Amino acid sequence: MRLQIRNALVQYGAETILDHIDFEIRGNEKIAVVGRNGCGKTTLLKLISGIITAENPNSDEQYAFMLAGGQSIGYLEQINFEDKEISAEDEIKKVFRKVYECRDEMREVEKQLETNPEERLIKRYDYLQKQWDALGGDSCEREMHIMFRQFGFEPEEIKKPMGNFSGGQQTKIAFVKLLLSKPDILLLDEPTNHLDLPSIEWLEEYLKKYEKAVVVVSHDRIFLDRIADVTYEIEYHRMTRYAGNYSAYIAQKEAALLKQEKDYEAQQKEIKRLTEWVEKWKNTPTKVTAARSKLKAIEHMVKIEKPRRFDRTTFRAHFLPKTESFQHVLVAKDLTIGYDRALSTVSFDLMRGERLAVIGENGKGKSTLLRTLTGQVSPLSGDFTFGGNVEAGYFDQQTAVINDMNPEQTVFDNFHDEYPRLTNEQVRSALGAFAFTQEEVERKLGQLSGGERVRLALCKMLFTRPNFLILDEPTNHLDIFGKDALEQMLNEYTGTVLFVSHDRYFIKRIATQILDFENDAVEFYPYPYEEYLEERKKRAERKESASRTATVNAAKTTEQQMEKAFADDETLAKAETLGVSPETLDNIRRNPGKERSKIERKIEKLETEMTSSEELLSSLKEQYNDPDAAADYERLGKLEKEIHEQEELQEDLLAQIMEQEELLAFVESVVS
Repeated sequence: MRLQIRNALVQYGAETILDHIDFEIRGNEKIAVVGRNGCGKTTLLKLISGIITAENPNSDEQYAFMLAGGQSIGYLEQINFEDKEISAEDEIKKVFRKVYECRDEMREVEKQLETNPEERLIKRYDYLQKQWDALGGDSCEREMHIMFRQFGFEPEEIKKPMGNFSGGQQTKIAFVKLLLSKPDILLLDEPTNHLDLPSIEWLEEYLKKYEKAVVVVSHDRIFLDRIADVTYEIEYHRMTRYAGNYSAYIAQKEAALLKQEKDYEAQQKEIKRLTEWVEKWKNTPTKVTAARSKLKAIEHMVKIEKPRRFDRTTFRAHFLPKTESFQHVLVAKDLTIGYDRALSTVSFDLMRGERLAVIGENGKGKSTLLRTLTGQVSPLSGDFTFGGNVEAGYFDQQTAVINDMNPEQTVFDNFHDEYPRLTNEQVRSALGAFAFTQEEVERKLGQLSGGERVRLALCKMLFTRPNFLILDEPTNHLDIFGKDALEQMLNEYTGTVLFVSHDRYFIKRIATQILDFENDAVEFYPYPYEEYLEERKKRAERKESASRTATVNAAKTTEQQMEKAFADDETLAKAETLGVSPETLDNIRRNPGKERSKIERKIEKLETEMTSSEELLSSLKEQYNDPDAAADYERLGKLEKEIHEQEELQEDLLAQIMEQEELLAFVESVVS
């Protein structure tokens, strides 16, 4: 057990955020934390990291926070790079302080050994070498450069001063530093925000292979499905643990809710039946004892709480375009977009009712395409044409969330300023469709969350009932239920949609076509998202196959000419590489069956040992994850050591098996 929190209460003033919270991190779990915006997910991360502390609720059970000894916690909260003049490379390398200290001491010991090879120095060097390997000294800088590129930077940008990066880029650099520090407990709050699809997919694979614990808050449903093996939900200030990923949690929660509803209804019927019986017979002398008995039965029942359905309160807007556009909505032909230089060139034909998703790497021009189509940026070359009767509405999540609106202005006044001819009742009705209640319309803009600002911007744009929606990252800052509502609204919408998004679940639900900004080209796919993935895979396989065939054909003639001449030399070289002596090679040629049988028996023995080790390792891990052993740190330490020993044994056995299989393949090649 890495961490346990028991019976925690977190309040801000009179407002309760988390109440009677129980939370734990076992082993190397990948934990998803889900819930509505404002439910306390980020508060939980701050509690785990020690930024805030909890109180003890008014109950018999005491609050407890237990962290296993020596556990490091990594959490990205505030970005504050003190030295803006140093390069990104030097800033990131700060996380390798222990690596460089180890390297420097190794070099110092090496110098001493040149003139004084005593046992003490040899042992010290051996210890430092093991520490260097454990810290990943040989690979840390290579990993740094790979990760830097995966977060959307060009390789040469690592030499740029920190002050030359934007706020968003500095956040990404801080994220790179956090991942490279490899804490025992990694806390991530909306890590996929502002990452492009290739970066998100890379991060998924990285976290799945991460050898320590991860706690992630995210509204990206596919991301949670792919990395999480445990899901905690925060709802109505309480927290519930579910085994499995996001989809498993949804299924379990719904099943538990249905069961609770049935049990509650059955109990209420029984209470009603007993109560009616008592009321009917309580004044009958011969029934008094029975009536008392039934009253006691009601009193002693363990009352089942009336179930509360999912907290899915969100906007339920439904609207139709005011007018219908012509069949051709937008045609782009060799449209080159960019600012001082060309970013990409696109061509596509968007028809009425279609929903085109613009996806791909950051920095290739996706948002620039939308700004070009809306007249904010001039095209560098090529052209685009809107069809007849097209009325466009444009949503830009940057201006929706970060803007220069008066923070003291109310939601009501902000909307009314946009549409001054509307009556007060019409304004309230329009805002109500986007979940702004009677009280909330009087809230000030400065008090709104990111998701609430998005809802307000969507409400203002959609009120004109355009027949062509141009949306730039509309799901950013929306919680999962807000995304569901937007998906439902767009699927019911009869107009045309062009949108940029990195939310794969949203893209899968909405898009009928894909415009993919990939590598140095923009590819148009006239398919929904899942068919696009299949087609992209097929194209990649065809390209790889064609390249492989060309390489094989080019080399085939040369290989045939050289094969005979080098056959004997290759056999001797291979035998030397495998440690096969000339005598053994002669035995293989004279009696290959005997040598083959000897190797196969050895492989069988090694595989038997491997099976035994795997069974033992499985048993040890089961004991380690047993909740009853959670507080027995001495036992857990022993189990961790035994698990590590078995994992090392399996690596050694696997290496031996591979060595013997390679030797067996060599025997077969000699015989053939």
